[in-house]
Amino acid sequence: MPTWQWILIAAAIIVVIVLVVLAVRSGGGRKRSEELKQHFGPEYDRTVERTGDTKAAEKELAARARKRDKLDIVALSPVARNDFEVRWAQVQTDFVDDPARAVGTADVLVTEVMRQRGYPVDDFDRRAADISVDHPHIVENYRAAHSVHTAQQRGEVNTERQREAFVHYRALFERLLDTTDNGPSKDTSKEARA
Repeated sequence: MPTWQWILIAAAIIVVIVLVVLAVRSGGGRKRSEELKQHFGPEYDRTVERTGDTKAAEKELAARARKRDKLDIVALSPVARNDFEVRWAQVQTDFVDDPARAVGTADVLVTEVMRQRGYPVDDFDRRAADISVDHPHIVENYRAAHSVHTAQQRGEVNTERQREAFVHYRALFERLLDTTDNGPSKDTSKEARA
């Protein structure tokens, strides 16, 4: 067989190998996309919309998951859990007389629970990103509640919005107190989808 035929066969083999590698990579990318969509749910769509690019959004969500994996998130001790439950019950009672103060206290309690569980709490955006990994169906509600909390400090919030914020805080608070919750979850509860 002449040399040119060997070269042609080798080139064809190389082309086939390249096509197989590209097909495998493409299939792996679709699988990764589906896994991220399934895990993050509405947070996936929100991130794609915010970034304007699916690949950039997926890169960001994967980075969030890697950062979250490095955290040592622990369950609350029974004593700490009970203390937080008692404090929450008081805040809930206080909502009737002073909704603005109760929403502010709810924000503080959620942050304290996060701190005690092991989440970094210095920056709200970081808190929301970390929560989005473990509780992707609640994180948008957390953002909305926090937004109401900051808006009410400027006097821009009515009682109905404060009530909605309080309900959102309660949903996250309950998930954070869950003693079986030591990692990412799919938040399938009715309140989680509120």
